[in-house]
Amino acid sequence: MPCRMLSSVGLCLTFLALLPAAAADEQPVKAGVAVKVITPSEPLWMAGYASRSKPAEGKTHELFIKAVALEDAAKGQLVLLTSDLIGFPRSLTEPVAEEVRKRTGLPRERLMLTSSHTHCGPVLRDNLADMYPLPPDQAKKLEAYSEQLRGWMVEVIVAALKDLQPAKLSQGKGAVRFAMNRREPTPKGVINARHPEGPVDHEVPVLKVETPEGKTRAIVFGYACHNTTLQFYQWCGDYAGFAQADLEAKNPGAVALFWAGCGGDANPQPRGQVEHAQTHGRGLAEAVGDVLKKPMTPVNGPFQAKLALVTLPLGELPSKEQLSADTLSKNLALRNRATRLLKTLETKGKLDDHYPHYPVQVWRLGKDLVWIGLGGEVVVDYSLRLKKELGGGPSVWVTAYANDVMAYIPSARVLKEGGYEADSSMIYYGFPTKWSPAIEERIVAKVHELVK
Repeated sequence: MPCRMLSSVGLCLTFLALLPAAAADEQPVKAGVAVKVITPSEPLWMAGYASRSKPAEGKTHELFIKAVALEDAAKGQLVLLTSDLIGFPRSLTEPVAEEVRKRTGLPRERLMLTSSHTHCGPVLRDNLADMYPLPPDQAKKLEAYSEQLRGWMVEVIVAALKDLQPAKLSQGKGAVRFAMNRREPTPKGVINARHPEGPVDHEVPVLKVETPEGKTRAIVFGYACHNTTLQFYQWCGDYAGFAQADLEAKNPGAVALFWAGCGGDANPQPRGQVEHAQTHGRGLAEAVGDVLKKPMTPVNGPFQAKLALVTLPLGELPSKEQLSADTLSKNLALRNRATRLLKTLETKGKLDDHYPHYPVQVWRLGKDLVWIGLGGEVVVDYSLRLKKELGGGPSVWVTAYANDVMAYIPSARVLKEGGYEADSSMIYYGFPTKWSPAIEERIVAKVHELVK
């Protein structure tokens, strides 16, 4: 009898040892999803290109904001909002976050507000403001749209939190290869053109949200590439919009949410036609679909979050004489910037030599996923570096265009090489000069600090 009892215990222990390791770590989690159409109801100026000369003339498909809310067993929550928009300025994201906090209690660090950076959405206030030749009536309409958008963002976030239901989460990654580095070296310097040998990040991170019974509710995915396939006068989410639509068609009842990675120096190739955007979107959706078909890593709690604002230094500031000369430029953005900065000099006596509110956000989902959110149009060097330095353990995702899109964020390498992402893009974002090379180390050091 004792021998049989010992044998039974041994069999039980053997059986337990053979159970999947994830089963011992599983914690009950919840998820909620919400969606809102944000396509403008009237012709508005389109964001992203200085060459446009008139408002939008129709739509290829709807534009959306979407939110997914996650909650761990200890009621710790995270909310991701994605959008078919060029990029949120701080003057929009912070009022949204504060209203959400008042209505739900959600701390600021647990809300990540992102954009796909499509160049076929509407202009938003305080974003690339010097760039567009806006007629007076357009400026008023765009201000009204931005305020309406603020309310919609709050509405969608609150709705996702109210929708929390028991869920299963899992993550994985695939790849797609239409992104190409766009910083081509030439004897006269770096130009914006195809550079097949340049660095890119082809990874496609995927988070699947299912019901306990296995029905897919949400598919969250990212890719590091500009949404600049198209340059026309139709509202469109570009390749990211087509990818989301394709995934939702193939997964009835599920919501697909796209976030943009560190693709500040990458363009989709080929580009220029709707068919190109559709092909890229289909390829991205297929890459996500391949991940969903394979075994994925379970994601459990606890859900931790941190957010810090970093002061980023600028380089040498322009003189009053230089700004005065710039007011005579043929470049509209350069003229507008110079006029505005001269007024700042008159009223304040100096120009700011730094940006004090650069957002660095880190989420940790259990022990298997570290999710980093960086503001601005971040170049690929940051994601490649952070994945290398933080790799070897949990998956590392790096989302750009998160919480505040104030400018391009070049690496020290890109600043040294020069070119659009390093220098002239600052004209369109309204900064008086380019960044100091010190910004890379400041941003990366803050990420490491928050991860620890």
